[in-house]
Amino acid sequence: MHPDAARETLCTWSRRMVRDGLVVGTSGNLSLRCGELIAVTPSGVDYETMTADDVVLVTPDGAIADGVRAPTSELALHLAAQARPGTSAVVHTHSPAAVALSSLRDDVPPVHYQIAMFGGSVRVAGYAPFGSDELVANAVAALGDRSAVVLGNHGTLVLGEHLGAAYDGARQLEWLCDVWLRARAVGEPRLLTEAQISVAEQRFAAQKRTVRDSTPGAR
Repeated sequence: MHPDAARETLCTWSRRMVRDGLVVGTSGNLSLRCGELIAVTPSGVDYETMTADDVVLVTPDGAIADGVRAPTSELALHLAAQARPGTSAVVHTHSPAAVALSSLRDDVPPVHYQIAMFGGSVRVAGYAPFGSDELVANAVAALGDRSAVVLGNHGTLVLGEHLGAAYDGARQLEWLCDVWLRARAVGEPRLLTEAQISVAEQRFAAQKRTVRDSTPGAR
């Protein structure tokens, strides 16, 4: 993706984060790989008024390549996530259900088969100050081979091959947390077994292959 297009794309999805209730004010952030560079949302800019010129382009090691703003305070978190093979987009939210769940549990319970879209159980990383090296270390450790992690008493981090996939993951993760909170408020939820989640993972993988094979020009 051309850097100009990446900047416009981040503006569009940032405003959608606000509308969908995944962030409030200037909280949360996004990043999107564009060639050799990574486009990231700026620090302290209201998403409703943010323009493409506010979006910052950085190198994979965090050096600013172009932009008049300071990059998000969670730049190191995004760079660590972007370094993982197959990742081109990262969504970091402060979504309320995920934050609430992170104060109660060490993982997201398998209340629905949708948990399989992340490669299995989504863990909760230990709390660390925002923008800190400790936060990055905790997030990477808890992420493991999954495509999402809940940051303890903070928010979520979701990785994807493209921004649409990462964003859908962020919304699905918030929904899963909300479902568990609702069920737990009135009783002890029945959870799916590892075997049942494994079957869902296989079905998701097959579905993904079918979509890829049916895409014009796909190999």
